[in-house]
Amino acid sequence: MWGSESEEDEFFAALGYNVKSSDMADVARKIHQIDMAMGSDDDLSQLVSTETVHYNPSDLSSWLGSMLNTLPQIPSPADCSVNASVDLDFGSDLGSIPGKAVYPPEKKVKTTPCSVQETRSVVVDSQENGIKLVHSLMACAEAVQEENFQVAEALLKKVVFFAVSQAGAVRKVAIYFAEALAQRIYSWKSMAKLDSPPFFDNNLLRMHFYETCPYLKFAHFTANQAILEAFAGKKRVHIIDFSINHGMQWPPLLLALATRNGGAPTFRLTGIASPSHNDLQSVELTLAEFASTFKIEFDFRTFVMNSLADLNPSMFELREGEALAVNSILDLHQLLAKPGAIDKLLQLVHHLNPLIFTVAEQEANHNGNIFLERFTEALHYYSTLFDSLESCGSVSGDTKKIMSEVYLGQQIHNVVAGQGVDRVERHETLSQWRSRFGSHGFQPVHHGSDVYKMAIDLLARYSGEGYTVTENDGSLMLGWHMRPLIAASAWIRRRSSLRSVGLLNGGE
Repeated sequence: MWGSESEEDEFFAALGYNVKSSDMADVARKIHQIDMAMGSDDDLSQLVSTETVHYNPSDLSSWLGSMLNTLPQIPSPADCSVNASVDLDFGSDLGSIPGKAVYPPEKKVKTTPCSVQETRSVVVDSQENGIKLVHSLMACAEAVQEENFQVAEALLKKVVFFAVSQAGAVRKVAIYFAEALAQRIYSWKSMAKLDSPPFFDNNLLRMHFYETCPYLKFAHFTANQAILEAFAGKKRVHIIDFSINHGMQWPPLLLALATRNGGAPTFRLTGIASPSHNDLQSVELTLAEFASTFKIEFDFRTFVMNSLADLNPSMFELREGEALAVNSILDLHQLLAKPGAIDKLLQLVHHLNPLIFTVAEQEANHNGNIFLERFTEALHYYSTLFDSLESCGSVSGDTKKIMSEVYLGQQIHNVVAGQGVDRVERHETLSQWRSRFGSHGFQPVHHGSDVYKMAIDLLARYSGEGYTVTENDGSLMLGWHMRPLIAASAWIRRRSSLRSVGLLNGGE
């Protein structure tokens, strides 16, 4: 379905551009012409000084054609050809990022115009272009930080050229970052504002991400093991899930509880959902069927909330003798957008006093105040994630894989283009979360060696080489080629505070 030349290129389509597969060569040639016009400092200055307004192109080929009309006379697409080899190793290119972005000088090559009688084949060095791509992205981000939007706009055009000359994860990541930079540039310039890329239902995208790669499976598995250990011997249990989504985390735990020694407990699940969730009834029916199959007495309630900070203890109807667990998978970082929101939620959890508080968060620092540092960290992080997706075994054009890329692309857009309270993808590292949890009266619970070994076995069954599990002071991290990407941790209320108030929640 995705391979036909009459169909749109699936990656550009996900970004909102109408580019047929058969037009990709023409798009590459036009972008190459633009790069030729920008090959000298004088030509770059001419582009920077132009007052031309370039609108968001739904038809990318026509848009590039209109851009060519504003540039000096250059060889026509029909007279020049570009043979672009590809290099999928973006990681080696990322190693060239300097501490402060400096756009590297291009090699000066004497050229002559192409003619009909004598055509010239331009061979693109993909490794060199990969380095130029990274430097162009960094230089553009630096210009954005300095609010030099004319230079940023000119550099963005070079990013697009170098990105199209690449393939695979390199091209996808670069174009997502370029799209986000363009959104920021045009919104700040108050020009003809770019249309935001199409946003899909995040619950649906997250489900595809879950099915495509092991990150959410790892988060669910480690949390479930910690909960299972905390619920040992308990006859009545209650879980509060801060993001119920499609409830994919809970069937394995229901099975584990049903087959444990001593029989299954009564199981109460309270799920928090966003207003965009439109299928909660289906989630309830599916989980109820699982519980019935495992002969577990099951009760399910949901609350639709705009923010987790709006929760209050009375909503959960805590019952005496009921063992409580609180679960948060990739939720907490979004509260950092509003002052005091994360503090309010952690105070709530501290008051609820669960037997276990399980947390998984992205292992990244995307919450800094300096835009260029945040951009650099995000470029490294998402390049690694996209690289790992290429290894997940999905065939080209696989819908689940494409939607997983869109899921990550929307995060990139928010990290780079989002501002103020609208920038919710404020990921922080495990060490930062440790400090925050500690200041709110929590202490870590170490994942045992058995959980570590089972996590490794899970990855071995699911995926090939490349994924790594590491232990970090009792918490577990899943990474790609030793670069941690997801951190899973577990917490309880600090024992000193428990003794002082006598509220240790033992359950039956």
